[in-house]
Parts: sequence; structure tokens; C-alpha cells
Amino acid sequence: MAYAKILVVEDNPDILELVAYNLEAQGFEVAKAATGEKGLDWATRHRPDLVILDVMLPGINGLDVCRKLKQQEATRPLPVILLTAKSDDADIVTGLELGADDYITKPFSPKVLIARVRAVLRRGTDEKGSDTGTPLRVQGLTMDTVRHEVTVENALVTISATEFAILKHLMTNPGWVFSRNQIIDAVRGGNYPVTERSVDVQILGLRKKLGNQGQYIETVRGVGYRLRSDL
Repeated sequence: MAYAKILVVEDNPDILELVAYNLEAQGFEVAKAATGEKGLDWATRHRPDLVILDVMLPGINGLDVCRKLKQQEATRPLPVILLTAKSDDADIVTGLELGADDYITKPFSPKVLIARVRAVLRRGTDEKGSDTGTPLRVQGLTMDTVRHEVTVENALVTISATEFAILKHLMTNPGWVFSRNQIIDAVRGGNYPVTERSVDVQILGLRKKLGNQGQYIETVRGVGYRLRSDL
């Protein structure tokens, strides 16, 4: 992790240098881009270990860059942390729906930045180590955790990284009921600053994308959600 390569995409030169300085001080290798277009091109060609992406960029904004990264097979697995001056639920949910792994609101503490970076990189390492290669199968749903693919009745379904993580947790524990906070802790780690409403939005998106199989994700009133396997 100490030598991970991180791409920072930020149009404010002072913030760009601040982020780069703190990352380099911790032993990370840092590449810098001042526009979304340059950042997208660099990430596509070099595939860094992590992308730190400002939302309010000139030209292609950060959310569009994130969307494009997640649409391309080669860059889809890249972890993304969004830098944003906005902190309301709508902006947070939008970023997570696009597949961002975390977000940091400005102004931020450099210590918090480093902690978030290490946490995202560590989660990626843990997930790779925990995948056995055996697909998960529950009632017509099949998840290949190595290739990060989900199929419904043998048809490939495109879902975001966050939706994938939630579905993986539910498929690993079919029939078990989880609160929204338990789901957040399971897929993001403890004390992750995501609202319970964010989980509801992710579940809604999953149900739509899974079609008829979406019915197996059941709301347990007053508690949370579970993936049923007995319908």
C-alpha cells in the first residue's frame, strides 16, 4: 500500500498541491491532472491504484469522469474518492450511485484524507483476498466476485460498485435481516458517513436493475433488508 500510485484530479492548484504533498509525505506515488479530460485520459492509460477526483471541474465534471471510468471495463475496478464542497444527501447519493468508493467534503483535514485513502486501498486488498473464485448463486442471481459481474437468468446486469458490494453482502447471507447501519458497516467499514437514506436509494436501484429477481430483496419494516431465498 505504501507505494500505491494515486491520481489526483483537481483544478484548484493550491488544493492539488496540498493533496499531492500529503500523499507523497506518506510514501504514495502521485500523478496530477487539472482537468477531467486529462484525468480520464491518464487513468485510462496508466490505471492507478486510486483516483481522487474533484467534483467541480471545468469541462467534464468529476461526476461525469467517475461515470466514464465505471462504464469502461478497463477502468471499472479503479477505486474513486470524490472531493466535493457539497455535503447534502443528493450529492453524496449521486456519487455513490455512480460507483465512487468514498467522498471527502471541503475543507478537509489532511489526516482525514490519508485515513480515507488507506481505508479504501485496504478494502480493495481485503476484497481481493477474500474472493475464492466460487460464484454466489441465489434464486436466479449469479455473482462472480472475481470478475465483478452479476447475471440474472444468465443475462449480464450492469450495477455500480456500491450496489455490487451491498448485493454481495446480502447474497453471502441469504435470509438474514440487516439494518441499514449494518449494511453500511459491512460494505464500507464502521463509522462510514453515509446516511440511511443512501442505502434505501441503492436498494431501489438494485431492485430495478435486477428485474423480476428484485423481488427477492425484501424490506423488513422497522428493521432493514434481507435477500429472500424461499419465494
